[in-house]
Amino acid sequence: MTDRLSPRLHRIARTTGSAVAGVVLASLTLAASAHGPGRSASTAEPAVLIEELEQEKANDAIWKAYFPDAATGRRAAISFHANLLESHYDRGYLVLELNPQEMERLQRFGFRFERAAEFIEQRNQRLTMLQIEAARRAMGAPEPQSIPGYACYETVEETFAAGDGLIASKPALARWVDAGDSWLKTQGTGGWDLRVLVLTNSATGTPGVAKPRLFINSAIHAREYTTAPLVREFARWLVNGHGTNPDATWILDHHEVHLMLHANPDGRKRAETGLSWRKNVNNNFCANTNNRGIDLNRNFGFAWNATGGDGSSGNACDLTFRGPSAASEPETRAIEAYIRSLWPDRRGPAKTDAAPADTSGIHLDIHSFSQLVLWPWGDTATPAPNGPALQTLGRRFAWFNNYTPTQSIGLYPTDGTSDNPSYGELGVAAFTFELGTSFFQSCTAYNNTIKPQNLNALIYAAKVVRTPYITPGGPEVTALSLGGGASTTGVVAGTPVSLSGSATDTRFNNSNGAEAVQNVVAAQYSIGTPPWDASARTRTINATDGVFNSPTEALSTSIKTNGLAAGTHLVYVRAQDASGTWGPVTAAFLRINESNPALVAEIEPNDLRNTAQVLPALPVQVSGSAQAVGDVDHYRIAVPPGFTIQVRLTPAAGSNVDLALLDGAGNVIAQSSRGPGSVESVKARNALALGVNWFGRVTHVGGGTGAAGGYTLVAGY
Repeated sequence: MTDRLSPRLHRIARTTGSAVAGVVLASLTLAASAHGPGRSASTAEPAVLIEELEQEKANDAIWKAYFPDAATGRRAAISFHANLLESHYDRGYLVLELNPQEMERLQRFGFRFERAAEFIEQRNQRLTMLQIEAARRAMGAPEPQSIPGYACYETVEETFAAGDGLIASKPALARWVDAGDSWLKTQGTGGWDLRVLVLTNSATGTPGVAKPRLFINSAIHAREYTTAPLVREFARWLVNGHGTNPDATWILDHHEVHLMLHANPDGRKRAETGLSWRKNVNNNFCANTNNRGIDLNRNFGFAWNATGGDGSSGNACDLTFRGPSAASEPETRAIEAYIRSLWPDRRGPAKTDAAPADTSGIHLDIHSFSQLVLWPWGDTATPAPNGPALQTLGRRFAWFNNYTPTQSIGLYPTDGTSDNPSYGELGVAAFTFELGTSFFQSCTAYNNTIKPQNLNALIYAAKVVRTPYITPGGPEVTALSLGGGASTTGVVAGTPVSLSGSATDTRFNNSNGAEAVQNVVAAQYSIGTPPWDASARTRTINATDGVFNSPTEALSTSIKTNGLAAGTHLVYVRAQDASGTWGPVTAAFLRINESNPALVAEIEPNDLRNTAQVLPALPVQVSGSAQAVGDVDHYRIAVPPGFTIQVRLTPAAGSNVDLALLDGAGNVIAQSSRGPGSVESVKARNALALGVNWFGRVTHVGGGTGAAGGYTLVAGY
């Protein structure tokens, strides 16, 4: 084996020095004795990984492809996505891996080429460092606990563990569904379950009636690092936000979100080693090479191989190899079956048949990269029969992430893609997001730009999933707020509460054609019941300037809270435009306090936190007294997530009593010490996603004991 691999070792030695080459040689020798020639090894076997990384370094058919204009460049990024390694639209070129035939095809559209020497050098430096790390592991160093060089991206194991954590923390909101098996698992050689994280409030809904469903799959192309972390972050936003964020709360109360975080986990494990791995790992095709496997996003059954070879490849070693037959791969079959289990078929058999406008559901396939929002069709330039509505929603998504919204046809068509079972078969609105500018996107770019912009796009999808062909045409409500502390400390029922916000019909990305904008003509709110429910009692919201006559309008009204029960209520707000279309709901919390506090007497001993008197549900009023100067009394207060509590201490005349609010560990959150006879007051908000126990601490400084040192403590939201 050493003789066979010596050219590779010499190349490593020239790049990193003979000492490193010696370490690599030792690891390869270990591999030879462990596996024998020609045997495929797993990602945990460093010597084989070193070989595979060296195969990748040997590929230098990488070019800067300068496009004649940005529109042609973006179309090329769609058609040649499998070849794409970086995009630099601001500099006028794409970095592509191309053979002579592919270069000739691009030249017909006005492309010119330069060798991408800088990219190749940087890639090889990265791969060499990964080889060094693999060699160290072969000599006994521990396995890495995350993707080397990309700490912001979870491994497959870490992703599933994060899902387990969400389920453990909120079992009524989250659960796993096993949708099928990866290729390796079907072979009995390891592999993974294709798990779907299902998020919804199991305590709400109508028995026998399905909630509107959003399905998102990610990482179907293994090397696209940003995709699964983004979707996992969306799951965290929903679950942790339920009860603390009004929009996350109503989404999970009334909708379902289904997340297949890793649609190609076998391939993802290969990509986590640093390999530019796209396909699954089916070793029956282009066996024992870095190009083995099937491109899962060319393997779906509807419109499989529909373009006569332009939209996918029949060559097993090509990156767009479509497989030997439609839906030949277990991963593809699992996704197709799951999609069919979510939604009924509402589109006719002809390609020109449109789904009804009230069709529910959205399917998002999250990819990287190219900064695109795409919708069907991809195998023909003819618009989909629901094309105008898909375009409207696509331009809404692109407003958030600032990507180019366009039909998914490029310079050439694609076929066998993931939107074919959802939109092609069933008529469900389907989109592809292409995140960012690189497969191996830096953590800085991901955290600062890709995650926040696209998280908002996913939230919008979850809002409009009930009627995605209708609702995106209507205006959005933004900057919604309730006055007087109604969303935080709360108000007593009967207190008028001011509502303010804005409604706008302008939030479209018009970089690829302009979307019609309408004037806002109305707005409404409902409390407790969403406005689409026939039982909802909706109330009118006014234009602040007195008249609705603009695409963007300030909103205001006064909410009557008479008769509302104590607790937290959702206020649903939406607006309508001149076309008669109601836009998506934005919500706010309205907290109603008990009108009269519960009256309790101090119970001794309560000198310490572990003997603190437990107070009932707020508001509560405690009558206490000081036993002596220096006496300390503790009261335990349960604080729900997101709630602000206020504690007020009124001493007997001439008495000097101090007040502090402590957390569960005894740390001071807030305190007040104003002197003899003064009312002390503290306030704090529980910003955590879980409820906590805090402690009110009363300290008698002086001025009398017994009744003379008495006090009244009032705690409320």
